[in-house]
Amino acid sequence: MFRLIFIIILTTIVLFPEGTNANDQQKLYEQRLQLYKKTAAISHVPWYYIAAIDQYERNKQSNEEEPLIAITFEPVKWYGIGNLHEKNAAIIRASNGIGLDGNGDGLADPNDPEDVLYTMASYITKDGIKEEDIKIALWEYYKKDLTVKTIMNNAKVFQFFKTTILTDRSFPVDTNYIYNYKSSWGAGRGFGGNRIHEGTDIFAHYGTPVKSTTYGVVELKGWNLYGGWRVGIRDIYNIYHYYAHLQNYEDGIEIGKIVKPGDIIGTVGATGYGPPGTSGKFPPHLHYGMYQYNGKNEWAFDPFPYLQRWERME
Repeated sequence: MFRLIFIIILTTIVLFPEGTNANDQQKLYEQRLQLYKKTAAISHVPWYYIAAIDQYERNKQSNEEEPLIAITFEPVKWYGIGNLHEKNAAIIRASNGIGLDGNGDGLADPNDPEDVLYTMASYITKDGIKEEDIKIALWEYYKKDLTVKTIMNNAKVFQFFKTTILTDRSFPVDTNYIYNYKSSWGAGRGFGGNRIHEGTDIFAHYGTPVKSTTYGVVELKGWNLYGGWRVGIRDIYNIYHYYAHLQNYEDGIEIGKIVKPGDIIGTVGATGYGPPGTSGKFPPHLHYGMYQYNGKNEWAFDPFPYLQRWERME
């Protein structure tokens, strides 16, 4: 029960930050973006890599209030062995700590956003500034392939749209068409063995356009025994969006494609429950699932309340 409550709280915070009104939220986003770009100017590291790491770290947390900067370092890594939290940058360097002075005040303070961002920017480019160099540094820091993929995807999205202020959402089927859905989370499924339904089914006619609900990168495309023709999109909130049983794909939808809310990714079908090409074993519908990643584990959660919200927005 505790785990379920935690998941609900975390996903609510990730998707719908509370505690600030729209104007305050906008100012917070703009302040962050200024910090990212200031760090980029002094470190020569593209701002979108810095922003992507901070975004990933923020999505791992369950703070009631959004921190200005979410990146944190373990004290022993920041200060160095034997340093009893002395913030003098020269002492930290002598102690083999990684903390750096990002604003020229002579201190490397782990609570100073400028110092933190400059330290992370320097760390991820310690072996070079090419994309592959940054990926290697990120893996050395996090030791998780999915974490590296998530951060690099975030960076691609921020670079493409030239901002981190990306808050739009879209309902996953075109609302100009006939459709219906209800909460079906946890319902039993028999094909392939006893299992539960990890998503929401949106019933619609064959050919109804299916849309991306969010900004993100296409991470998966192809056939699955259960899902038929399907697409997976990883968004900037560490959430994986799963679209299954498609009739076909939109032209240009390929792995690595950057998408935004409302982009067509395919059409409603009834594929799945068999080898590639199997169709018609159930009424046409879109299976839509959402999976949260916290840096250690990935789990499904009920998309129904978010679908209701996005439907009202349209």
